Amino acid sequence: MPVLTRLIPSPVVVDIRSGALDNLAGLLADQRISSNGQLAFAISGGSGAALRERFGPALPQASWYEVGGGTIDDAIKLADAMKSGRYDAVVGLGGGKIIDCAKFAAARLGMPLVAVATNLSHDGLCSPVATLDNDAGRGSYGVPNPIAVVIDLDVIREAPERYVRSGIGDVISNISAVADWELGHRVRGEDFDGLAAAMARQSGEAVLRHPGRVPEDAFLKVLAEGLVMTGISMSVSGDSRPASGACHEINHAFDLLHPKRAASHGEQCGIGAAFATYLRGDRETSRLMAEVLRRHDLPVLPTDIGFDADEFVKVVEYAPQTRPGRYTILEHLDLQADQIRDAYADYAQTIAS
Repeated sequence: MPVLTRLIPSPVVVDIRSGALDNLAGLLADQRISSNGQLAFAISGGSGAALRERFGPALPQASWYEVGGGTIDDAIKLADAMKSGRYDAVVGLGGGKIIDCAKFAAARLGMPLVAVATNLSHDGLCSPVATLDNDAGRGSYGVPNPIAVVIDLDVIREAPERYVRSGIGDVISNISAVADWELGHRVRGEDFDGLAAAMARQSGEAVLRHPGRVPEDAFLKVLAEGLVMTGISMSVSGDSRPASGACHEINHAFDLLHPKRAASHGEQCGIGAAFATYLRGDRETSRLMAEVLRRHDLPVLPTDIGFDADEFVKVVEYAPQTRPGRYTILEHLDLQADQIRDAYADYAQTIAS
C-alpha cells in the first residue's frame, strides 16, 4: 500500500528562547549554514549599529549592510551591494522591514536567508512573502522561506511594546482569515488546505486563549511560535490565504485610503478580524477577540485609532477592492454603506456588553 507524503518547506532551525542570540555564530556554524562565517548581514541604520558591535567580533568574516528603508528600491540596492562578496547566506537582523528587504535580496542573489527578529510585529518573519513599498503603494513579492529563524525573547522585551501588540493582532486575525477561507471553499469550491488552515488557526487560538501578558516569557514564546507557524502555513498552502481574509482587506483599505493616519498592521487587522467575525454571526468569538485585544491594549473600534464611524464605513466598503478575486465575508454579504453602518453600530454595542 503506497504511503503518500508531501514535503513542507520550513526552516532547518527555529530557536525561540531567552538568550538565543548569545551563540548566534555557533548556531550558524553548527547547522552548516556558514562554517567559516562568510555572511552578509542586513541591519538598520539606527539600532543596527549596536547589533553590529555586539556580533561583529564573533563574526570577523561577515560583511554588514545598512538597509535604508522598506521599499522595493531599498531591497534592490541591498541585493546590488551584496553582489560584490561571496557569502554563504544573508542574515536579516532587525524588524519587519529589514527582514523583508533581506528576504528579497537573498532571493535575488539565490542565497539562503537567516531571519533574526528583534520584534514580533507581524507574521512575515517566516513567510514566503516580502512586503515592500513601491510606487503603487505596497506590494507582496514571493521569496523562499528562511533557512533559519532566531528569536531572542530578551531582545523582544527591549523593543517597544507596540510592536509586540501589533503581532498579537496579526496572529489572532488568523482565526477570521481561516473562517473566510472555509467560506470560499463552501460557496465557490475554492481549494482548501486543511493542514495550512489548522496551523494558522491553532496559532491564533493559542494566543487568543493564553492568559499571559506581553512581558512574560511564556506568552512571548507562544506569540513568537504562532507567528512562525503562520508563516509556514502560507508556504504549505502556496499563498497568504491562511492568514489573510476580510481582516487584511480592511487593514489594506485603511492603508490605502488614509496612508498618513493608518495605525500599525496588527492593530488594524485586529479590528478587522473582530468586525468580520461579527459579520459572520459569531458574536461570542467576536466578543472574546475584543476582550483579549483590549487586555493587551489593542484597539477594537476604529475610534480607538482616530477614525469615526463614517470613515470606517468607507474603509469597509472599499476593502474588497484591495484583494480582487479573494472571497471573504465582505464579498459574500456585499453590504451597502447603510448596511455597513448598521452592522458597525450593532458590533460596537455587542463588544461593549
